[in-house]
Amino acid sequence: MLILNSGGTFSKRYNKVNGDLEVPYDNNSIIDILKSTSIEYSLAGIVYKDSLEMDFNDRKMLADIIRESNEKFFILIHGTDTMHLTAEFFDELFDDIVIVITGAMKPFEIDKVEASLNLGMAIGFVQGNPLNGTYICMSGFIKNYVSIEKNHSEGKFQVV
Repeated sequence: MLILNSGGTFSKRYNKVNGDLEVPYDNNSIIDILKSTSIEYSLAGIVYKDSLEMDFNDRKMLADIIRESNEKFFILIHGTDTMHLTAEFFDELFDDIVIVITGAMKPFEIDKVEASLNLGMAIGFVQGNPLNGTYICMSGFIKNYVSIEKNHSEGKFQVV
């Protein structure tokens, strides 16, 4: 299993100097969560952006890493605003692997439960040998990306 970190709210931390929430260039939140597990995984930080800043080149870079990997299972930490765009992009490219995209509505630094739950569910899901496809894991659901979407007014994901 390869876990890719592209940043998003999941990884954001409060900058005490300027008062902003920023995506740091590290994998600390993921490492903190995975300290309590004994699963085997590889972890790579790739983009480190808010998902609203993600573009075609970022998605292509992530896809190239996935394509070059020997893994069959991938978990991508991603911002929630555009994870559906990345999921659609991956679904058009890959049909022989499992990709689970997850994130958090609140930064791990602020709410350790949500980010931990989403990542834990994604890990458990891939360990169950699911059918190949592109999935989103958010708000207690893991569904094919076309069956789940962000409800902006309620601040959570829902099955559609």
